[in-house]
Parts: sequence; C-alpha cells; structure tokens
Amino acid sequence: METFNHKLNTYLESWMGPRDQRVQGWLLLDNYPPTFALTVMYLLIVWMGPKYMKHRQPYSSRGLLVLYNLGLTLLSFYMFYELVTAVWHGGYNFYCQDTHSAQEVDNKIIKVLWWYYFSKIIEFMDTLFFILRKNNHQITFLHVYHHASMLNIWWFVMNWVPCGHSYFGASLNSFVHVVMYSYYGLSAIPAMRPYLWWKKYITQLQLIQFFLTMSQTMCAVIWPCGFSKGWLYFQISYMVVLTVLFSNFYIQTYKKHSGSLKKEHQNGSLLSTNGHVNGTPSTKSTEHNKLRVD
Repeated sequence: METFNHKLNTYLESWMGPRDQRVQGWLLLDNYPPTFALTVMYLLIVWMGPKYMKHRQPYSSRGLLVLYNLGLTLLSFYMFYELVTAVWHGGYNFYCQDTHSAQEVDNKIIKVLWWYYFSKIIEFMDTLFFILRKNNHQITFLHVYHHASMLNIWWFVMNWVPCGHSYFGASLNSFVHVVMYSYYGLSAIPAMRPYLWWKKYITQLQLIQFFLTMSQTMCAVIWPCGFSKGWLYFQISYMVVLTVLFSNFYIQTYKKHSGSLKKEHQNGSLLSTNGHVNGTPSTKSTEHNKLRVD
C-alpha cells in the first residue's frame, strides 16, 4: 500500500508540480486514496441506502437534525469569520494573492481551509438524513455531484494551493452555509416553519456566490501574481458548471412551480401555498417545500 501511495504521489507531482510541504502530515492529506475511498463509500450509500429503506419506516431524526444543522452553522460561521479576519488584517490582495507571500496569514488560512475540506466529509450526512427519512426525491444528480466533487477538489486544493487566492470561494461558501444550515436547523422544529420565508433566496445567494467567485478568479487571470493559472482556469470552469446546474434547479423548483400555481388558481383550484387542498396535503407541493440543494 505504501508503494502504491508513493507511486501515486509521484505521478500526481509529475503532472501537477510539487506539492505544498506545509500540509505534510496533516490528517487525510498525505495520500489521496482515503479521500477517494470516502467518496466511493458515499456513492455506495447513495445507491444502496434507498434500497435498504424501501420497506422500512422513515426515521424522524428531528432532534439529531437540529443538532447537526446547528453544528454545521457554527462551523461555517467560524470558517467565514476566521478567513475574512485573517485576509483583512493580513493585507491579502483581492485581485490576486500567491500562496507564498504572507507567512503568518498563509498559515492561518491553511488551518481554516483544512477544516473547510474536512467539513465536506461531514456534509455527506446531508444525504444520509435524506435516505433515513425516505426523502429520496431530494437526492438529485446536482446534490450528489456537488457533495462528491467538492471533497475531492479540496483534497487537491489543500495539497497544491492551500492558501492565497483559494480563500475567496471558501469564504463565500461558508457564509452561504451559515444561512442555509441555520434555515434547515430551524425548519426541523415544526413551530418555527411558519416563520421561515427565505428558503427561495438561498439558491439565489448560491448563484450570486458562483458569479462573485468567477469574477474574483478572473481578476487573478487578468492581473497575475504567481498563483497557478491552471487552478484559476479550473475554478472558473467548475463555477460555470455549478451555475448551470443550480440555475436549472432554481427554474425547475421555483419558476415552473410558481407558474403551475398561477394556472391552477386561474382554473379555480383551491391549492394554497402551504401545500394543502381543502385540508388534504398536496404531495407535489409538499415535495417542493422539502426540496433541498447544498
């Protein structure tokens, strides 16, 4: 196994250049196979989980959901706060920042971004809760692709560009996750649901996040500072893919649903926005209210 890891590491370095030695020995970062194995396990759970739950009663998990979402809200806030304050006080350049230019700030950014990478493993639990609650309609291609790809991308980021210009996307995403996980934590409490009005705007916030990340990444292409252009081009392309997928999700979930509600209202339907028709829950509307993308 050690020989295999050595050969793999040698191949990766011959393809992508030397790895950043500042993360050597850090948990899960020395070798790629553990991250890959976790991703395979996640995909197996996505495939086998619904089959296992098919003839079983769904689990409520309400108390655990509140704690889980609260925990991720606090972790996301910690990462956002630490990244923003480190960058602000450390004098990072907004337009372009290399990975070896401000040692104390770089080291702090690396430590926070390791937590960001590790949080992508924790977030696999999102899908597990969907499976246990039998909300299989929420396990979409976008949901699975986003979760699986982010963990792997950030293993490579942590090994080659663990600071510098890498901070911006993680900072924005951490802020979005503060809003998102706080929403889902509160929505797990039935008494709070009537007061939660901002779910629709979470996806809008995510789309703004992708646009801002693309724009800031393009600044480093236009005004280079030594940060790897290969990583910049990759990030732009990944943001384009996510923008397309999330835009499609937004249109399918909100625009088409809104149009169908107007049409039903014009036809005299008594369907209300809380998903009930004459006191009977509407399956379609209930599923809309539960749809989630991370």
